[in-house]
Amino acid sequence: MSSVIENLAAVPASTDVAAGRLPASQYAENFADMHRPLTAHEALVESDRCYFCYDAPCQKACPTSIDIPLFIRKIGTGNVDGSAETIFSANILGGMCARVCPTETLCEEACVRNTAEDKPVRIGLLQRYATDHYMADHDTYGARKPATGKRVAVVGAGPAGLSCAHSLAAEGHDVTLFDARRKAGGLNEHGIATYKTVDDFAQSEVDFVLAIGGIALETGKALGRDLRLADLRRDFDAVFLGLGLQAVNALGLEGEGMLGVEDAVAWIEMLRQAPDKAMVPVGRRVVVIGGGMTAVDAAVQARKLGAEDVTMVYRRGREQMNASAYEQEVAQINGVKLVTWAEPRALHGANGIVTGVEFERTSIGLSGKLEGTGERFVIPCDQVMKAIGQLFVPGPVAGETAEAIALEKNRIRVDDEQRTSLTKVWAGGDCVLGGEDLTVVAVEHGKIAARSINAALGA
Repeated sequence: MSSVIENLAAVPASTDVAAGRLPASQYAENFADMHRPLTAHEALVESDRCYFCYDAPCQKACPTSIDIPLFIRKIGTGNVDGSAETIFSANILGGMCARVCPTETLCEEACVRNTAEDKPVRIGLLQRYATDHYMADHDTYGARKPATGKRVAVVGAGPAGLSCAHSLAAEGHDVTLFDARRKAGGLNEHGIATYKTVDDFAQSEVDFVLAIGGIALETGKALGRDLRLADLRRDFDAVFLGLGLQAVNALGLEGEGMLGVEDAVAWIEMLRQAPDKAMVPVGRRVVVIGGGMTAVDAAVQARKLGAEDVTMVYRRGREQMNASAYEQEVAQINGVKLVTWAEPRALHGANGIVTGVEFERTSIGLSGKLEGTGERFVIPCDQVMKAIGQLFVPGPVAGETAEAIALEKNRIRVDDEQRTSLTKVWAGGDCVLGGEDLTVVAVEHGKIAARSINAALGA
């Protein structure tokens, strides 16, 4: 936690980026749970809205293929533990996915009730109801089979790694789970808006996963610094890489190193780990550059910290944003201004401190490509957050000649069983080609890899 406090204290008094902009009581209200959990009666009523479709489209839309009609039916019959077990059998991180999955573009969008005249079944809230109920009374889900004597290294304790580790431990294999950070959880712990996962839920879920037994967690161990892939391949029977994304795209503009220009992912992590949200500095006027979930999370939380004016700017239209229409609405409800069809061209500053961002209006040209129109404008600000995509840093898996893993489009190439080009090595999550920056997709990758590893180990 000391590094977080050092970062909080690093803002010079000469900037207009400051902590404690709001009354102390306001922070608790602003960072309260985004969605109120369903009561038992509400869950029962909502479950009754499900048609229990044969060949249900909602299940097909779920990347982990949770049997949604079955778990909802079990809620309706009072078998809430059984409902949660149906969820966990397909998605061990079902509790977190119930909170952060874009259900509005996955299962709920596919719900046959989702029409102009009706609303979809609130699948996400029902899933949360069942999993929260179960986790309140159970230390873990599942039980280990007899020990196989096989050892597997899982590098990265994010959603993909946790999913893989739990599945392998359940099969009786001994798993060592490594993570570069001090706290396990990956994106769920470090990269998601605080108001989406309150009460330290990410760590509670890590504990829930590890409690199955057979998983040794070693934090502060980074591949390429503390671990070598060659050594892992030698010492373990199999290796799974759930490395995530380690860097953020740069704007490529002069002055990017000025005070007030922030990496949105790092800023969100600092906010997540801060012992007191009032300690986190924020500007009065904030510009967030990007159109994805990270941009929305940064923009909304800047407002919740007391920023007076927050503008989110995206180079294309709202329909092309990676953030769903629902997330865009969340941003606007929280007072974030959305500016589309504008691309950053210059950073303005004085005395090494950012004072504004110059944008150029964009449009789709005759060639079908995005082009500048020549019209420029400046948005004054004292804080800029970059949220224009993250990058995989392949050094630790590409720098050793004998251990080089095949890459494609700067991600790890895997087959349909998550196997890499190296024997004994599997990978999943955002570090692989086809990763979608979604917890639920990473969980599925880990599950598929575990199944393949288990078969390869002859279990």
